[in-house]
Amino acid sequence: MSQTLPTTAGQPAPAAPPPPAKAAKSTGRYAALLKYLAIRFVLIIPTVWILVTVVFFLMRLTGDPITAMLGGKATPEELAKRRHEAGYDRPIIVQYGDYLWGVLHGDFGKTVTNGNRTIGEVLTTYGPATIELVFWGLIVAFVVGIPLGRLAARHYNRLPDVLIRTFAILFYAAPVFFVALVLKLVFSQALHLLPVSGRASVKTALILDTKVDPDTRIYIVNAILYGDPAVIGDVLKHAILPGLALGLLTAGVFIRLVRINLLQTLRADYVTAARARGVAEGTVVRKHAFRNALIPVVTVMGMQIALMLGGAILTETSFEWQGLGYWLAKYLTARDFVAVQGIVTAIAVIVALASFVIDLINALIDPRVRY
Repeated sequence: MSQTLPTTAGQPAPAAPPPPAKAAKSTGRYAALLKYLAIRFVLIIPTVWILVTVVFFLMRLTGDPITAMLGGKATPEELAKRRHEAGYDRPIIVQYGDYLWGVLHGDFGKTVTNGNRTIGEVLTTYGPATIELVFWGLIVAFVVGIPLGRLAARHYNRLPDVLIRTFAILFYAAPVFFVALVLKLVFSQALHLLPVSGRASVKTALILDTKVDPDTRIYIVNAILYGDPAVIGDVLKHAILPGLALGLLTAGVFIRLVRINLLQTLRADYVTAARARGVAEGTVVRKHAFRNALIPVVTVMGMQIALMLGGAILTETSFEWQGLGYWLAKYLTARDFVAVQGIVTAIAVIVALASFVIDLINALIDPRVRY
């Protein structure tokens, strides 16, 4: 005879512990996730180190910035003195070691140009502008890319699909500066609807830089904190063209990704089964196919952020949007090694951390990537 556990009158029996197999399976799933994330996080270190090393030695193939800026304008004695003060007369391996040691301690050096500012000051001053531009670009990419990719998949090989694919290829292949030029010619010069350059008008910029506390240096956030609708509208008007120029490039990638993956998902067995049960086509696409089609988009998003940061250099230069990309171009022209290295290192860290966050989101959405 089977025995039962004694219970106290009026009280329920204690709940049985979970089956050991189920608990072990859950523990293994979390262990796989933690192992996957730990590996991805550790890989950030060699990635940033390799990029910093390559930039360091490439920038010194043509000499030092002191000679580049003062060559022909100063005596050899003055050049030697300035090079010694900046440390550019030491062996290059010693300069490299000192630079890495400084980076590990958060010291990226000082710019040779632009007022001899610390790299940390440059990053905190101009970095928020680049973050704001990438934010507007991502909004354009999502608002344009995902709905058009979905529409193209639903009208496969018909006129909407052909037009949308042509649109995606054109904007993916077109250089950012060319798109920026066309947008400026149409919306600024011909139609006089939008400003041609800058993050805000002079009056608005003065308000946002001096009369907002706390100063986030992100103009749209400062405008919201200031609370004047005219100021908010001015910031938005200045953000439209740069956001379009940067975002349409990534929108072309999203269109193709969503279209291809949605087409594959619509041919899956579970979608066919849903159609056989009489589920409406719109519901099939929205609830059964579209979510799974977005998984590759999330996976590629980290690489697209890196692409947008690269495109931000040309976009900021085209619209005089004074962010890290704009000043990176200035420092490259001046051959200011320290400034270029600091900005590139910061961009590398941002891209690496963004990729790590995307890996985390992707692992939570799709458990197959953990193994």
